[in-house]
Amino acid sequence: MDSRIVDPATKIRYEYIYRLHVAPTFDKRQVKSILPSQIQGWISELNERYGPSTIETSFLVLQGVLELAVADEAIKKNPARSSIVQVPKRSGEELTAWADERVHGIIHAHQEFFRLVPIIAASCGLRQGEIFGLALEDIDFEGQVFQVRRQIKKLGSDHVFALPKNDRERVVPLPEWTADAIRRHVAAFPPLTCSLPWEKLNGKVQTHNLLVRWTDDRFIRARIYSELIWKPALVAAGVIPAPTKDANSRTRFATSRKEGLHQLRHYYASVMLAGAVSVKELAEYLGHADPGFTLRVYAHLMPGPHDRARKAIDDRLFRPRLISHGTGTEQ
Repeated sequence: MDSRIVDPATKIRYEYIYRLHVAPTFDKRQVKSILPSQIQGWISELNERYGPSTIETSFLVLQGVLELAVADEAIKKNPARSSIVQVPKRSGEELTAWADERVHGIIHAHQEFFRLVPIIAASCGLRQGEIFGLALEDIDFEGQVFQVRRQIKKLGSDHVFALPKNDRERVVPLPEWTADAIRRHVAAFPPLTCSLPWEKLNGKVQTHNLLVRWTDDRFIRARIYSELIWKPALVAAGVIPAPTKDANSRTRFATSRKEGLHQLRHYYASVMLAGAVSVKELAEYLGHADPGFTLRVYAHLMPGPHDRARKAIDDRLFRPRLISHGTGTEQ
């Protein structure tokens, strides 16, 4: 893995995937003895136990190792690129945006100390790590925008400040409702001065005044927030059932990827598209490198021609006005 140019978090994940899924089958094999049919058999075995995302990443790691063997002339062709090797495709299931009532319920189910997290997610579309890394100095209240300059990223058991996903800083509009919520939050809970290394564990230390923090006056760790704050809020809002206890008396919530904080990012996208924000603008606000990706993910949420036609007439012709009836008027 040391010969691959990837960011530290990706390197850690690739090494984990290699140890868990690739090494047990191929680690003691000579690369020139690995056949396309054997790779396909390995994929089939993984498919019986894991989902498409895990299989796709495991295959990517193996394919990368074999590419290095080709580059070093240990083998002439990469067997992973054979036409008979097929990786299961991810489900094309369309995402569903949550209703306003559900989003409001989740926001109000949060303790006041943490309520700014879902507010920013739903009204500005930030990713989880970007919210945890958002600082007071990033907010331009007068210009009604803020800069998304960093995220808090987990590297093994440690954390760093890092550029947002796709290494793209961006400017996002700041709704007045969100600005008011930030002002109230800062007045009640002053920002946390937090210092972390930049990008790598031995990177240059940066210090920022984080808007949200954990109860121990440290930055928020994603898993702790999910288990102790987010999932209980989902229960309180009626999104998921009450948790159960496992054999070791540990609390277990019945959730899937469809109930994560990322759903508020999808909600934001749906609101923007319903409000006639262009796909290009939305891609910029979400931090997508390619507007085509934004279109593929959210095209089904865009208002159809009938919706736009109805709205055009409703907005212009069916507005309340005063109607005179002799001595009085009525709406």
